[in-house]
Amino acid sequence: MTTPIDRTRRSFSMEEGVAILTRTPATLDALLRGLPDGWIAAHEGGSTWSPFDVLGHLIHGERTDWLPRVQTVLAHGASRPFEKFDRFAQFAESEGQTVADLLDTFSARSAANLRQLAALGLTGADLDRPGRHPELGPVTLRNLLATWVAHDLDHVVQIARVLARQYADEVGPWQKYLRVISGTQG
Repeated sequence: MTTPIDRTRRSFSMEEGVAILTRTPATLDALLRGLPDGWIAAHEGGSTWSPFDVLGHLIHGERTDWLPRVQTVLAHGASRPFEKFDRFAQFAESEGQTVADLLDTFSARSAANLRQLAALGLTGADLDRPGRHPELGPVTLRNLLATWVAHDLDHVVQIARVLARQYADEVGPWQKYLRVISGTQG
């Protein structure tokens, strides 16, 4: 008899994590490139983000967050906290750009970062190296890399949700069956 596998959780694996990170730019490109501006500028009300805003945020993270923090852990361990991340920098940085510009930049920056990550040749022992988040405190390199993967997926889901909710009133009674609109788990 084989041991049952928990399909609700898994341990971080560099190979599996990179497989997701490699696909994020192409996924967003396929979803967003060429869409009418109304879809790209759509949001969920108030100060929520549009797909355009999310792309800018992902680019800013690729430039200032993930790989710089990996390098901080490798060079300084927990003795030096990560630089604080500006979650709203995309608003100024993306100004005047098109969604095509952002998709191209995200793809190029992500690919470059993944090449640099691979060049580090991280080992299992490296993944357990400690770092320090300025707000969350002690973390490991494994935590950071797993968060990079989950963060990308979180924003893919966010973009899909923003787009789907544009038709929340139009789907009529089917709304209760559409988790992306209703927010229920399933």
